[in-house]
Amino acid sequence: MVTKTMARTVNNKTSFKEQATKFFRGSWAELKKVHWPSRKELVTYTSVVLVSVLIVAALLWVFDSVFSFLLGKLILR
Repeated sequence: MVTKTMARTVNNKTSFKEQATKFFRGSWAELKKVHWPSRKELVTYTSVVLVSVLIVAALLWVFDSVFSFLLGKLILR
């Protein structure tokens, strides 16, 4: 009589069900290690990202406007 472990050793393959179970157990273990932010941290981090995006967008708009103006003057000479 061949047991599952003996058959696995002979074939050196694990079933899809065993692989999926191992994957989800590992994923769950990793999720337990995650430091989830508090509401205050979440608001702070979100605010920093939004302000940074607005600053970069404003800078790009200014540079685009200046270069468009300068190129327009250069081409229309």
